[in-house]
This record gives sequence, C-alpha cells and structure tokens, in this order.
Amino acid sequence: MAMPMKVIEDMLNKRISILMKDNRVLEGVLVGYDEYMNIIIKETEEKMNDSIKKLGLVVVRGSNILRIATV
Repeated sequence: MAMPMKVIEDMLNKRISILMKDNRVLEGVLVGYDEYMNIIIKETEEKMNDSIKKLGLVVVRGSNILRIATV
C-alpha cells in the first residue's frame, strides 16, 4: 500500500481534481503541499452545478478535502 504523502508527491506538477466537502470540484496543477495535506494548486477552475469559474492560484485546506485524483 502506498503512503499518502508519497502519492501526493508523485502528483506534483500534474493536473489534479479535488472534491471538497461542500461538493465543489477544483481542478488545477498541484504545485505544493504540507504535512497537513494543505494543497496549493495553480490554474484552478471551480466546477459546481454545471458552471466553471477560473480562480487562478488557490490554497486548499486539507481538512476540507474529500478526494484527490489526477485528471
């Protein structure tokens, strides 16, 4: 079984999708993270209710994340 931090490290500089607790989906390029799984993504788009909103550089708090996957 892969360790969570190793999986996140392997996703660096790749496009990822993050499902948030409030059912928003954020997609962007992973540029950084910390031991609390706070995530920094660039070129971020927020997808919610069939609408897309460009956000740019975003810091996502780890406690608000349900799922992280590569796109």
